[in-house]
Amino acid sequence: KIKPLIVGSGLKTGMNLLVDNAREVGADRVVNNVAAVNKYGAPLIIIDFGTATTFNVVDEKGQFRGGVIAPGIKGSLDSLVNGTAKLPKVEIERPDRVIGTNTVTNMQSGIFYGFAGLVEYIVQKIKREMKSDCVKTVATGGISEIIAGETSCIDYVDKLLTLEGLKYLYYLNSTEE
Repeated sequence: KIKPLIVGSGLKTGMNLLVDNAREVGADRVVNNVAAVNKYGAPLIIIDFGTATTFNVVDEKGQFRGGVIAPGIKGSLDSLVNGTAKLPKVEIERPDRVIGTNTVTNMQSGIFYGFAGLVEYIVQKIKREMKSDCVKTVATGGISEIIAGETSCIDYVDKLLTLEGLKYLYYLNSTEE
């Protein structure tokens, strides 16, 4: 007999979505943004390493300005393995060297260092567009910890960000009876 709270239009979030079509913004992105602003303040870049790798940009007023959606790391690796005849499944982990000496370390290097470079470059470009180096960067999801260990642009790793955002939205929207 509990009425579920659905993250979508009409839900009070305390955050303006200054994008072309707010209905297109995924619930996970809204939840992560709300949690990050309440926990770390603004301005922020929130990177979620999930099915997709999303970069959310929140300005100094705590408003969602838009972002970037890139392929997810696991999906990219799966596509590489499934789209070729001889490449094996490998674990996503940091190889000791960039230059691999066998197929497995070649693939691990491409996935790991490729995504670390993607993150560094996109964060750098976002900060330039925001005209600020004072933007904090929070990473969450999947392999956020191992990528954060390779980059200099991630300030916080918060594996529970989405759950904290859901909790915050629940309390924001609950009414006393």
